[in-house]
Amino acid sequence: MSAFHALRCLTALLALAPLPATADALIDNLRGVTLDRDQRVVRFQAIVIDAQGKVVRLVPVGEQPPRPTKKNPGPRYDWRADMKGRVVLPGMIDAHGHVIEQGLAALSLDLSDTRTLAEAQAKIRDYARANPERQWIVGRGWNQEQWGLGRFPTAAELDVAVPDRPVWLARADGHAGWANTAALKAAGVTAATADPAGGRVEKPLGVLVDNAQALMERVVPRVGPKDRTAAFLAAQQILLGYGVTAVADMGTSVDDWMTYRRMGDIGALRVRIMAYGGGIDAMVTIGGTGPTPWLYDDRLRLEGVKLYADGALGSRGAWLKAPYADAPGQRGLPFLSDDKLQNWMSRAAMDGYQVAVHAIGDRADKQVLDAIAELSETYKGDRRWRIEHAQVLDPADMAAFGRYGIVASMQPTHQTSDRAMAEARLGPARLAGAYAWRSVMAAGAKLAFGSDFPVEKPDPWAGWAAAFTRQDAQGQPPGGWQPQEAVTREQAWWGFTGGASYAGFADAKFGILAPGQRADFIVVDRDPVTATPADLRRTTVQETWIGGQKAWERK
Repeated sequence: MSAFHALRCLTALLALAPLPATADALIDNLRGVTLDRDQRVVRFQAIVIDAQGKVVRLVPVGEQPPRPTKKNPGPRYDWRADMKGRVVLPGMIDAHGHVIEQGLAALSLDLSDTRTLAEAQAKIRDYARANPERQWIVGRGWNQEQWGLGRFPTAAELDVAVPDRPVWLARADGHAGWANTAALKAAGVTAATADPAGGRVEKPLGVLVDNAQALMERVVPRVGPKDRTAAFLAAQQILLGYGVTAVADMGTSVDDWMTYRRMGDIGALRVRIMAYGGGIDAMVTIGGTGPTPWLYDDRLRLEGVKLYADGALGSRGAWLKAPYADAPGQRGLPFLSDDKLQNWMSRAAMDGYQVAVHAIGDRADKQVLDAIAELSETYKGDRRWRIEHAQVLDPADMAAFGRYGIVASMQPTHQTSDRAMAEARLGPARLAGAYAWRSVMAAGAKLAFGSDFPVEKPDPWAGWAAAFTRQDAQGQPPGGWQPQEAVTREQAWWGFTGGASYAGFADAKFGILAPGQRADFIVVDRDPVTATPADLRRTTVQETWIGGQKAWERK
């Protein structure tokens, strides 16, 4: 999608929603399915919506309207929408994503579909030739595991594709970047450059891991407001097309926030965004003395802060208690000392911000759990501490999730994508605590599911299917990977709806279809409760409605 096309979407977006939002309405002739707060399936045949775009009631299946009389002519609605017998569900919520990054990925070089180094080199070369005006070539999505390379790529291998100008390409997980010689020279990175705290300069030169990426990011051209607007519009179209009506935007920058505000001011912000500032400075700059109020009819709020305890498993930045099985000299990269982590978490909590901490390795998770235990003595009440990913846990540490009411914000499609890599990185002994959704839930955690887009596609249907099967799109492995950690179909659905809204302190606003909730719903081509896992993955969203207004329609 080009930036020009994304901006054209703005005109179409503003033209969409011909139905008035300020009148009582009846949405009927539908086959409705939702979950109640006890995660029980509820079926309905119509939705009554009030002037504020909130659900008044769900009309039960089989209910007949009373016969009108002169004295009681029955309910009258200012407008009605006929769903033509199609399936209607609550909008899906992604509990962990990166909105602007998703849009930038759609508008730049994307290597996520490359299967070999040579294929990636060819795609990079073609992109550079097609964009001679770009002073830097930037993109994302490469994965040396997907290429079967067995190591990181080098600057020399990137020079083969583009030798004449800087190239900087983010790894699929965003926790490493690949640079060519021209980019390394621009950043002043040499073989003598020391590893920064929480980062690693790979040798031979080419890849910078975690905090070492800052060495490059200080010289890469900044993304300007026009490109951010185009990125947002592209991302919003992608999300709405998957039926995602709300997201937790993890690591929101001040520039991101201003983009959302500009879109809200002109009525172009459709998807709901629960924002978490990218560090303490961004949090305070945006929120000031605490979380912002909900803006634009509950479409935008700064809820808290996103912090990092470690890196990612694929780049061996995840902080482990014991060495990596496939790299015995490495345990990963701790980002913060215990004191600094607790100080930053305390700084947020003292002003009522919610705290979300990225922790993938078992040692990083233990550090965050210990910090929460310490801070819970001071900061009482409903804090909903969040651990993002909780990907590799020591089973001995899981009880703390229930003890402190911690939200485990996890991504089912990470498990299906990472399975072979995780086995290599961790070895068999640690797999019992890897992507352990059922065990974490049994320990008392509140589960919230997402995709970590653009690391994975923002596809809740793939995530839903993976969560209760532990299998990928090809049905592999037979019987599921570590199948004892699968959750039920309903629990998985809740993770992408009510669980995700609870995780963002939005459960009083949206997340399920029930009286008083925002009327966020989607029209799909099948009943997900009865679909096979393979059919569930093939679900097609036909319409996406937010606050009782049509926000997107498949053409």
